[in-house]
Amino acid sequence: MKAVIAEMPGRWLQERRNSDAARWDEVWDGVLHMPPMPNLMHQYFGAVLVAYLHYRWARPLGNMVIPEVNLTPSDEPDWTANYRVPDLLLLTPDRFGIMRASYCAGAPLVVVEIRSPGDETYDKLPFYAALGVPEVWVFDRDTKAPEIRALVSGPAYHLAAAGPDGWVRSPATGIAFRQDRPGRVWVRVGDDAATAEELPQE
Repeated sequence: MKAVIAEMPGRWLQERRNSDAARWDEVWDGVLHMPPMPNLMHQYFGAVLVAYLHYRWARPLGNMVIPEVNLTPSDEPDWTANYRVPDLLLLTPDRFGIMRASYCAGAPLVVVEIRSPGDETYDKLPFYAALGVPEVWVFDRDTKAPEIRALVSGPAYHLAAAGPDGWVRSPATGIAFRQDRPGRVWVRVGDDAATAEELPQE
């Protein structure tokens, strides 16, 4: 059920801040958005994806993978008035400068969203496009179906199609995904079969 409250009472806001759920709250141009808490399946898939990307992509190349960080425009005077919290950010060294103590200001290389029922994953795309994020990856929480969306003029995102081999590739990172069965997804770095793994692990 979706509810809109014109003005949140102060005590409700304080109760929310004191709860574990508040870590996923976002503020969209001054409006508080409170998505449903991710379930264990959502969090587990996010964790194994972070582990894979760190081991296979970030560490060998000097890149970074950061989970659940506040993301705001680089020119936002008060980041707490306008930010989103993607499940993961992928950063290359040329983008390390967007990192601050409590948030990131500017465009990471890739934003990753794990789409759960009732969240606003697709509603965030214009925000990411306006930041200039080159790619957004979306995974369905339940099926693990992967989507790679690349930034085009507009700005907007174009959904990348899978190749004849069934792999859909990320132009920004070289990482590719393929799904053979619902609930699991294969991932590899480039065409290197030695890096291929099916996630989440059994």
